[in-house]
Amino acid sequence: MNALTLTRKFQAMNKLLLFLMLGLCGFGVYAIYSATYWHENTNFWTSQIRWIFICLPVYFIIAFNDYRWVRLGAIPIYVLSIILLVLVLFIGIKVSGARSWLNLGFGSFQPSQLAIFGGVLLFATFLSASPGMNTALRILICLGIAAVPCLLILVQPYLGGTLVWIPVLFAMFFLAGIRKRYLIAMMLLILCAMPLMYRFILKPFQQKRITSFLDPLSDPQDSGWNIIQSLNAIGSAGFWGKGFKAPDSLNALGYIPKTISHTDFVFTVFSEQHGFFGSMVLLSTLGILLLVGLYIASQARDQMGRLLSAGLVMLLFTHIFMNLGMTVAVTPITGLPLPMISYGGTFLLITISCLGLLQSIWIHRKAVSA
Repeated sequence: MNALTLTRKFQAMNKLLLFLMLGLCGFGVYAIYSATYWHENTNFWTSQIRWIFICLPVYFIIAFNDYRWVRLGAIPIYVLSIILLVLVLFIGIKVSGARSWLNLGFGSFQPSQLAIFGGVLLFATFLSASPGMNTALRILICLGIAAVPCLLILVQPYLGGTLVWIPVLFAMFFLAGIRKRYLIAMMLLILCAMPLMYRFILKPFQQKRITSFLDPLSDPQDSGWNIIQSLNAIGSAGFWGKGFKAPDSLNALGYIPKTISHTDFVFTVFSEQHGFFGSMVLLSTLGILLLVGLYIASQARDQMGRLLSAGLVMLLFTHIFMNLGMTVAVTPITGLPLPMISYGGTFLLITISCLGLLQSIWIHRKAVSA
C-alpha cells in the first residue's frame, strides 16, 4: 500500500466516526481519572492512555485494509479465542468470582472479549456465503459456532460474556433474512430455558445478583449494595452534578467500591459528578456513534459488510445498554464494561478494532485500490 493510496483512504474516512471515537476515548480517560481521584492508586487513567496509544495504530491498520480479509481471518481468530478460553480455565486469574483473565506479564487479557469479536467475524463470513442453504441448517451451524465459547465462558463463570452473544446473533440472523418464525421460536426457547439456567447453571453469587436486581433491599449490605448506592449517587446528582472533587460525593466517601468505580460503575460516578446534563452529553455521543455505525451498514458494498456492521454495532449497543442498565437497576449486574469509558485494555482493544472494521467498510464501500 503506497503513500498515495494511504492518502486517498485517509481522505475517504468517515471523519465523524473517527472524531466520535477519539472524543469518547478522551471522555473515558477523564471519567477514570475523576473516578479514582480519591483512591490510593490513581494511575489507572495513565494506564488507559497507554492502551489508547497502543490501540490507535491497530485502528488505522484495520481501517485502511479491505474488510474482506475477514473471510480468511475469521476462523483463525475464532480458534485462537477458543484456545485462550480453555487456557484461562487452568491458568487464569480469578476476579470477582470468575476466572476470566490471563496474566500476560505486562498486563492481563480477557479471552471472552476476543471470542465474541471472532464470533461476529465468523457469523458474517458464514451467513454471507450461505444464502441458499437450508434455513434450519444455517441456524444450527451458527448456534454451534456460538455454543463452544459460550459454554467455556459459562464455566469461568462469566454470565455477561455469554449473554452478549444472544442479541448479536439475533441481529445478524435478522439481517441475513432468517424468517421471523424461526427467530420467535428461538426467543421462546431462550425464555423457557432461563429458569433452568438459573436453577442448575448459575453459581450462588450469580443467583444473588439476579435476586438483588429484583429486590435490592433484600440484601442491602451485600449483593444489593452496589445497586442501591448507584441509584443514590445518580439520583442525588441533580442537573449539573456535584463536581468531581466534591468531598461529600458517595464515590469520595467510599460508598461506591473502589474496585468497580472506574470499571463496571464508571457511569455511576460520572453521573454523580456531572449530573443529568453531563450524562446526556455522554449518552448522546454514544448514541450518535451507534447511528453512524448503522448508517455505515446501510452503505456497505455487499452483504458481508452489512452483516459485519450490524453485528459490530449490536455488540457495542449491548454493552452500552447492559452497563448503563445495571447502574440504574434496569438490568442485572453482569460485569459488561461501557465501551471506551470503563477502564480496561482488552475491551478497549476490541472496541477500537470494531470501529476500525466499521471504518474499513465505509472506506471500501466503493472500489478503492489497495
